[in-house]
Amino acid sequence: MSDITGAPLPPPTRTPLLPPTRTPLLPPTRTPLLPPTRAEYCVIACAEAWRDAGEILASPMGLIPSIGARLARCTFSPDLLLTDGEALLVGPDCTVEGWLPYRQHLALAAGGRRHVMMGASQIDRYGNQNISCIGEWARPARQLLGVRGAPVNTLNHATSYWIPKHSRRVFVEKVDMVCGVGNDRAGGAPFHHLARVVSGLGVFDFATPDRSMRLASLHPGVAVEEVRQATAFPLAVPDEVPYTRDPTAAELRLIREVIDPADTRSREVAG
Repeated sequence: MSDITGAPLPPPTRTPLLPPTRTPLLPPTRTPLLPPTRAEYCVIACAEAWRDAGEILASPMGLIPSIGARLARCTFSPDLLLTDGEALLVGPDCTVEGWLPYRQHLALAAGGRRHVMMGASQIDRYGNQNISCIGEWARPARQLLGVRGAPVNTLNHATSYWIPKHSRRVFVEKVDMVCGVGNDRAGGAPFHHLARVVSGLGVFDFATPDRSMRLASLHPGVAVEEVRQATAFPLAVPDEVPYTRDPTAAELRLIREVIDPADTRSREVAG
């Protein structure tokens, strides 16, 4: 190429793109601590989904699951790989640690090396999840997100769910459309594993003979009957239901002063 005088132009130069940087995590202070809030119990319950998970990709979808995954990475699951949701691996402070090509993401997902925590517009006793539509599929009363990647997620790696508002409209007898595959439909898929469901009322697992949903713990201040009334199917309930564990002082300081100092968690779960 040449300029208007005919003289050759120098070859173009490209300035390398630097990854975005964030302010590094600061050490927590030693200010007096108030008692944990309901939102903070939910953070702890979500974090526990990744306890001692090893080097797998944690894919939290939603605010409180994201805080929980970062807390797990900072404490009891230091080998977790955190993603920005697109193409980068990030640290607990969201600084870039590496590039995650799409093909590598699929390899992790297809080989059971991912644990996603998704939401649910409906979920039933076997963990079938619906995020697509409400009502008859051919003529739904309400169109939602669509199936998205839910079938592949649930069949190929560990899956948990975060449902902030526990109600009979969400915890239903039968989902209107199966998006995430439940335990009664998995058909022996080798990496299918429904780990837990965390709601604003408690934690649920599938540790029953028929792999239906069981109440695993109550958040402090919640009664078993409150959970039963908010659930449209018969829920397995042990004779003694523990409370969701308390956050340690160190975990509370990390949540409040380092990971979520703006207290965005309380916008999702009050109390």
